[in-house]
Amino acid sequence: MAGAYDDRDGKIWMDGQLVDWRSANVHVLSHAMHYASSVFEGERAYGGKIFKSRDHSKRLQASAQMIDFEIPWSVDEIEQAKADVMRANNYSDAYVRAVAWRGAGEDMGVASARNPVRLAVAAWEWGAYYGDAKMKGAKLDISKWKRPSPETIPSHAKAAGLYMICTMSKHAAEAKGCSDAMMFDYRGYVAEATGANIFFVKNGEVHTPLADCFLNGITRQTVIGMLKEQGVRVHERHILPEELEGFEQCWLTGTAAEVTPVGQIGDYNFEVGTIARTISDSYEKLVRA
Repeated sequence: MAGAYDDRDGKIWMDGQLVDWRSANVHVLSHAMHYASSVFEGERAYGGKIFKSRDHSKRLQASAQMIDFEIPWSVDEIEQAKADVMRANNYSDAYVRAVAWRGAGEDMGVASARNPVRLAVAAWEWGAYYGDAKMKGAKLDISKWKRPSPETIPSHAKAAGLYMICTMSKHAAEAKGCSDAMMFDYRGYVAEATGANIFFVKNGEVHTPLADCFLNGITRQTVIGMLKEQGVRVHERHILPEELEGFEQCWLTGTAAEVTPVGQIGDYNFEVGTIARTISDSYEKLVRA
């Protein structure tokens, strides 16, 4: 499938029924469009099975609660919607996007308690998020934007509004010929990339930022578990910018990114080494098991 995302063949599940792709529309006065009252999940299906599907559905509901609304569909119903979309579009390997939002209703100011909560699930075929970076390592810029304090936003929600600075950071990175950007947090510690968590290697041990002000990704949690099973020591901690120079390997994790080695961040270079390649291969085998 190719072309603009609003002009494709296929079916999208929307508020309890499958509709034609081009008819899956919302009103211009939907609250989410004006005030970012929206949460979403990105998931991948391999061989017809969505990896960690229920974990994603549970997180979708939790994210909605964090930004003060309830999704009127249960985890089981969300799971069925995803299965229906996969079957209706005859997909085996696909990216799956579930999104819930406050729609158009009686309220059109900041408050929106009287507006209906809506839910949609779409899926499409999507290859490697960073192209050929899995072989040679992605090149990252360093963003001028920082992940904010949990006192200012619900930082553990996968909420649309939290990605605004990620979009701007990635645009700036791409203008410099980079695949993505690494972000620091409000304290100046290394945080994450714009849509993926980050890992480093030094002296055979893995270091990854403590997820205390950004999303603790499902892929991140999976990879940490895999590393520990392989006998690799993992340090979840605050990482200072000056430590980047001493790390030997680096990779990103995320549903879209999967496990992607990093070759460069700003002026810092990394090898696509044994641990990075091993965990990338191990993850590929796990999701297809």
